[in-house]
Amino acid sequence: MSRILKPFSSLYFATLLMLLGSGLLGTYLALRLAQTVDGLWVGALMAANYIGLVLGGKVGHRLIARVGHIRAYVACAGVVTAAVLGHGLSDWLPSWLVLRMVVGLGMMCQYMVIESWLNEQAETQQRGQVFAGYMGASYLGLILGQLVLVVHPTLGLELLMLVALCFALCLVPVALTRRLHPAPLHPAPLDLRFFVARIPLSLTTIAVSGLLIGSFYGLAPLYATRMGLPTEQVGLFMGCCILAGLLVQWPLGWLSDRSDRVWLIRICAGLLALAALPLALMPQVALPLLMGIGFVVSLLMFSLYPLAVAFANDHVEGERRVSLTATLLVTFGVGASLGPLLGGLLMRFFGANMLYAFVCACALILVWRVRPASVTHLHQVEDAPLHHIPMPDNMTGSPLIAALDPRVDEQVVQEQMLDPVAPDHTTVHEPDAEQGPRP
Repeated sequence: MSRILKPFSSLYFATLLMLLGSGLLGTYLALRLAQTVDGLWVGALMAANYIGLVLGGKVGHRLIARVGHIRAYVACAGVVTAAVLGHGLSDWLPSWLVLRMVVGLGMMCQYMVIESWLNEQAETQQRGQVFAGYMGASYLGLILGQLVLVVHPTLGLELLMLVALCFALCLVPVALTRRLHPAPLHPAPLDLRFFVARIPLSLTTIAVSGLLIGSFYGLAPLYATRMGLPTEQVGLFMGCCILAGLLVQWPLGWLSDRSDRVWLIRICAGLLALAALPLALMPQVALPLLMGIGFVVSLLMFSLYPLAVAFANDHVEGERRVSLTATLLVTFGVGASLGPLLGGLLMRFFGANMLYAFVCACALILVWRVRPASVTHLHQVEDAPLHHIPMPDNMTGSPLIAALDPRVDEQVVQEQMLDPVAPDHTTVHEPDAEQGPRP
């Protein structure tokens, strides 16, 4: 294992530094605003970040194709560092929204460079372990970013400087690499109409997962503050919840490969609604109870996206899976942009516990919409269920992440990246209205 991962250590280290800075920045800004404004502005900041991530998918392809991978990465790291420091120059909130969007856009370009590099350097038989290492570095960076607040709970400008330091240092391992540039990038094709007809259940789950995860990263620090937690305990709470998202991935993969994934999605959604209900009803929660329930809620919440991705891959042919991943990430990004705004609006008018009331409502939507009886498996691929791959939480996903998925044939990835024209749709069967959606 170590022999396989060692050649990628510089890219993993760059990813860890990026996510450490990103995780710390999100919580720091939420806690800074919690002292002066309501949840709507806090949610708007996280929404701006996800809007930047979605836009960065398009900008990143053009930038990398124009100047190359290393120059694009270095340029984006410089822009993100400047945008982070810009938060310390002014307290004018509209400027923070613009800066947050710039950070998201620049980070998406950085993700694309790292993921394309990992894909090109990884052997086909190593792809699963390389993917797992990338996911582990991403989650570890997010957790360490929260734990910084435990060590340094004062919300001064020195934390912004630390975030900027992370983004400045993350370019060093990439800039000093002696390896050749990866191949030029081409946009992954989007075929939204096809996938809406083919996998509506997965797209619904992905969109709701975006609502949940976007609102969690944007508003959970504000919620914890409203519960009376000091800064260091807010960091512990956030770190505990993100750790739950990491720990659940491997047992979830084992269960997903042996069970009906539609039932798993519905069961996880039902349990999520039940788990979040106490926090939705109680205006004040003691720290031990908050940590325990928050951990369980995060276990279930971070399970929805990988289950939906696995189920979508079960019903989409191999030659369409690069396009599928791009579509799923855009869908997730749209949900993650709306989630903090909706949750922040509820928290503004009805109190902090409305964050988990929002979680309950989203989970119940999935229980209502995800009905195993309506799934006909008409388009299920021959080798389904495909091997479940633990996915990052999509603070770290770019349209290239399909290339790291060992379920996707490497030759298919290269052909689709070189030829973004969507395949012919003459063989697509629309779902019958009487029988419900057919993923």
